[in-house]
Amino acid sequence: MRKTIISLLWASVLLSGTAVADSLAMQDNAPDRYVVVKGDTLWGISGHFLKQPWRWPEIWQLNKTDIKNPHWIYPGDVVLLDKSSGEPRLRLLKNEKTASGSASGKMSPRIRSTSLGDGATPSIPLSAISPFLNKPLVIDSETFAAAPRVAAGPDERVIFASGDKVYAVGLVGEVGDNWQVFRDGKNLIDPDDPDRKRVIGHQVEYLGDARLEVTGDVATLRLTSSKEEILVGNRLIRANEAPFVNYVPHVPEQPVSGRIVSSYAGVAEAGPLTTVVINRGSEHGVDVGSVFFNYKAGRLIRKESSSEPDRFTPIEKNGNLFIYRVFPGFAYGLVLDSTRAVNVGDEVKTP
Repeated sequence: MRKTIISLLWASVLLSGTAVADSLAMQDNAPDRYVVVKGDTLWGISGHFLKQPWRWPEIWQLNKTDIKNPHWIYPGDVVLLDKSSGEPRLRLLKNEKTASGSASGKMSPRIRSTSLGDGATPSIPLSAISPFLNKPLVIDSETFAAAPRVAAGPDERVIFASGDKVYAVGLVGEVGDNWQVFRDGKNLIDPDDPDRKRVIGHQVEYLGDARLEVTGDVATLRLTSSKEEILVGNRLIRANEAPFVNYVPHVPEQPVSGRIVSSYAGVAEAGPLTTVVINRGSEHGVDVGSVFFNYKAGRLIRKESSSEPDRFTPIEKNGNLFIYRVFPGFAYGLVLDSTRAVNVGDEVKTP
C-alpha cells in the first residue's frame, strides 16, 4: 500500500523560542554549493552549512507563505549558499529533470502530496521512523489489558508464526482488516516524580501483523508477518495507516525539559537514528517537529576517602532529539547528531 507524504509545516517555526532570534552559526568550512544525492535529508543538507542543522527553516528563509507552500527538493538539485544580502541564505537551483517546467534557478512553491517513492528529500530519515508511525510503543496499561487477544490456534500449539491461522476473542472488525500483535512489556515510571510512582505509559513490543478472515465471537485471523514468536495471550491492536509527515523542526512555544524514559527494544545505550521515549508530551507543550537538546547526566565520581564531598561529572550536551510522534504525557523522538551513547535518565531540554 502506498503511503503519502503530507507536508505539515508550522507557522511557529520562525516565531517560537528564544534561540530562533540568534544569528545563524555557519560551519567553518561551509561549501558554496551542494548537489543533492539520493538518501539526503533536509537536516543533513543543512548540516553542511549550519552548526545547528535544526534551524534549516531560517536559512531557507521560509516565510508564512512558504510554510504553507513548501519547496520540494530532489536528487540532482543544487543548493547554493547566498551571502549577497549580508545574511546567509540557501537557494535552490532545480535539476532540469525535476524542475517541471519552471525557469532554471527559480523555485516553484506549491502544496504537494506525493508517494514516498517519488524521490523527494525528506526532513529526517524516513527509514528510521517509518516502523513507528503506525505502531504504538507505549500505551496505557488498561487499554492494553482490554485489547483483543490471541486465544488459540487450529491445533494444540501455543506458538505461532507468519502464515499460521489463529483465533481471537474480543475482536470487532470487518473481513480484511489488518491488526498488529503485541507482547506485554513494562510500566514506564516518570523519573521526575519524587515518589517514583507516576506511570506515564505501558511499553509494549510489536511482534507481527494479522489479517481478519472470519468475524464472530471467536474471530479467525491469518498471521501475515512475524518479527518474533507469537503466543496465546498476546494482544491485538488495529493497524492504522499513518501518513509520513515531512516534519519541519522548531522550538516549542514554551521552554520544556524532561528525561528519556525508554529506548526502542530496551537497549541500554541508544545511538544515532534510534527512537527513544521522553516523559513530556502535548500536555507539556510538545508537538510534532519539536527539537530538544540531549544532555548526559552527571556521574558520581569515585571517592578516595569518606571525607571527600560528593562530586559529579559535568552535565554535557550530547546531540539533538527530534520529536516525530506525540501523545498527551510522552513522545517519541529520533536521536540525531549524538556524539556519545544516549541513556535512559539523560536530560532533554528545548534550545
